[in-house]
Amino acid sequence: MTIEDRDDAHLITHALAKDTLSRLRDVETEQVAFRKGLVKLGRICGYEIIDGAMETEYVPVTTPLQETTGERVKGLDDVVIINVLRAATPFVEGLLKAFPRAKQGVISAGRDEAAGMTDDGEFPITIDYVKLPEIGPDDTVILADPMLATGSTMCAVLGHVLEEAGDFEDLFVLSAVSAPDGLVRVSDQVPEADLLTVAIDDRLDDDGFIVPGLGDAGDRAFRTV
Repeated sequence: MTIEDRDDAHLITHALAKDTLSRLRDVETEQVAFRKGLVKLGRICGYEIIDGAMETEYVPVTTPLQETTGERVKGLDDVVIINVLRAATPFVEGLLKAFPRAKQGVISAGRDEAAGMTDDGEFPITIDYVKLPEIGPDDTVILADPMLATGSTMCAVLGHVLEEAGDFEDLFVLSAVSAPDGLVRVSDQVPEADLLTVAIDDRLDDDGFIVPGLGDAGDRAFRTV
């Protein structure tokens, strides 16, 4: 098993996930390689969710030679992936390689950098667009955002999802890199969410950025710096 419990989160420790993240962190990794790295990391994380959190069932299989028993993953057709625009777009592209039949939703959300971080370590969040599919009681919901910093954006996004959705099977928040403050905030405000991340970094700086982090994932992926 390559998912470990770490207090407020579950850490994905697969060797390829760690290798890919290390390449993403490197300041010398240019735009195309960075974007492809996020796609690769999303695919690996998707497979880890399947292996570590989804059940299997035995099914009859007829081979060219005889009948036998095989094993299938349950619930692969009952997955909803929610893309927190914009940095999560390549990350979600990778997830879809693991869950090709997933329903998809998008939420455009961003923090007000000009307003600055409050004394409580939060940012005002603006949500510009929400489009979610119908979420049913058998669905596994995955909210994807490469960076979980203060947790302000994710808490706002989760609020919209929980308001619009009814009951569902499981709720995962997936990130590549997380800060301890953000993990605690999301865990406290939305305890029903399982937090999955590839790395828990040291801290947030005074501007609310993850240190050591990997920079602004959206800017690096879409070359807007």
